[in-house]
Amino acid sequence: MTKLTEPHGRPANQGRRVAARNRAALIAAAREVFAEQGLNAPLSAVARRAGVGQGSLYRHFADRVALASAVLDENVRQIEAAAAAPGASLNSVLGVVTWHLTRSTAFVDLLRVRGDTAEARALSARVRGVLGRCLPDGHRLSADEVMVAVAMVSGAVAGPTLPDRERLALVAWRLLGIEVGPLRSYEVDAAG
Repeated sequence: MTKLTEPHGRPANQGRRVAARNRAALIAAAREVFAEQGLNAPLSAVARRAGVGQGSLYRHFADRVALASAVLDENVRQIEAAAAAPGASLNSVLGVVTWHLTRSTAFVDLLRVRGDTAEARALSARVRGVLGRCLPDGHRLSADEVMVAVAMVSGAVAGPTLPDRERLALVAWRLLGIEVGPLRSYEVDAAG
């Protein structure tokens, strides 16, 4: 008979076949926990939310910085994928950017201050590049100005609840005279 759980109700190690799923679950959980509790939230809370043990968290991420970096990279990968989708527009991509702004404390910090590490600056530059490529010819804003607008909106995303943050983000975009598509994530396949 196969043992499904270890003592104390922990799931048994299922090996490499679930590694990608666990990593994705940890990134999604970290995004949520960091949004709720800040970047100094206990990593045990992230592991619990992901449904894995802390050992699994540390097998995938050496420390808090590595986990936060993975969340940021996933955010940027989703924005890049949204921009590459058929029919993508600045408005639709800004909807994905804004979804991340309302859910990821680290992403807000990255885009607001352009990061204080080479890795953070590189991620910010990737977002700027995507937004620049989405600008239609003759748009009134440059890529740099759109990044400033994103930073300004990120400053408005301060509500205590997700609906408050979303409402405030949309109000900020409206005040800036920029139309934004639906707020949504953009799933990226594990291979991509």
